[in-house]
Amino acid sequence: MSAVDFILDTGFDDLPIATIHEAIRCLVDTLGVAVGGSQTQLASIIHNHAVRQFCGTDAILWQDGRKASAAGAALANGMTIDALDAHDGMKLTKGHVGCGVFPSLIAVMQAEGIDDPKEFLTSIVIGYEIGTRAGIALHASACDFHTSGAWISLAAAALTARQLKLTKNQTREALGIAEYHGPRSQMMRVIDAPTMLKDGSGWGAMAGVSAAYLAQDGFTGAPAITMEDPELTEYWGDLGQNWYIEQQYIKLYPICRWAQPAVEGALALVRDHGISVDEIATIKVETFHEAKRLAAIPTTTEQAQYSLPFSVAAAVVRGTIGVAEVTSDGLNDPQIIGLAKTVEIVEDDAFNDAFPARRFARTHFHLQDGRILSSRDTEAQGDPENKVPDQVIWDKFHGLTMPVLGKIWSEQFLTLAQGIADASSVTPLFELMAQTAQTKDLK
Repeated sequence: MSAVDFILDTGFDDLPIATIHEAIRCLVDTLGVAVGGSQTQLASIIHNHAVRQFCGTDAILWQDGRKASAAGAALANGMTIDALDAHDGMKLTKGHVGCGVFPSLIAVMQAEGIDDPKEFLTSIVIGYEIGTRAGIALHASACDFHTSGAWISLAAAALTARQLKLTKNQTREALGIAEYHGPRSQMMRVIDAPTMLKDGSGWGAMAGVSAAYLAQDGFTGAPAITMEDPELTEYWGDLGQNWYIEQQYIKLYPICRWAQPAVEGALALVRDHGISVDEIATIKVETFHEAKRLAAIPTTTEQAQYSLPFSVAAAVVRGTIGVAEVTSDGLNDPQIIGLAKTVEIVEDDAFNDAFPARRFARTHFHLQDGRILSSRDTEAQGDPENKVPDQVIWDKFHGLTMPVLGKIWSEQFLTLAQGIADASSVTPLFELMAQTAQTKDLK
């Protein structure tokens, strides 16, 4: 089956039950992160920008209620998810696809008046399959490490082409336009200097949605090299057989995935040895090269989410890492900042060799009394090889959404999402995402 055939012809009945269930897990997880991210300064800025520069009445800005064009809503809502680094991802892409799939798909379904829950779930799966493969193919063929937006653009174009019922030739053109205009932004640049640029996800979503509308009007752009290069066909041959949506990881904390193994190691040491913060003199973390570069002591939310020392210190001091820890509350905690300044990061050759398929860290506490406590070689929770139970995702969703929109909203949304496969309409779910927040005090 060609990629274009897969995009246009796959139906709900073609999907395995486990794949459909994974789509619902990803839906709940990602839109919960969107609600949490809606309270950030980044979200406020990009929402205002979308209203001013992407005028329209086609789609709704989440936790805002204002409207914009489909491309503008995809941009703003995608960047809102990306504002809080707690969304799902995939090891081999070294990035995230859901943060582009959901804002693109929902915006276009709203713009085109499509109200079909089974189509919604089917398109979620298609977006994950196209985006994940495009990301793996790009990593295999490009010399630089590009942000997720580079390949999210193809997923968004695929979903939009499907909703617009483009022809196969138009869909091919849309994919080519999206690949060409998708943001080939350098990921390690924002690792070394974290800002609101984040992972390029919203920009990729906007580029992909725009690409399909352009192709509908006759604009040309084929081929999409990552999909059509004969040397990359191995990444596309198992479409409809190997479901990559089932191979995504879930993040329990709103920080870069690369920092989470060190956090888990630190939490294990506290738990196993009953260590208090005052007993720790310094912390040493052995990990892989990319994680070592998460080294800044943060002063902003963006820096906090890309800081391994801060993440480890916050986990030790607070016992976990949530929205409070990566916003002003945690950034202004002298105990967290003081402990973060003691953290030393060193590379381990074996951990480098295992990356990206596996991400390890080994955490050491050097105590005031001279003892050294060391964790085992640790990976983050939520990997696809050891999936977290559904309840962990539901609890995470409640934890992110209740402080913003309240218990009634949170429970209502979760109930609708869990039953979406048997629902008669997606409109109630989409309308809940338009509800404005009860509070807006995170910076």
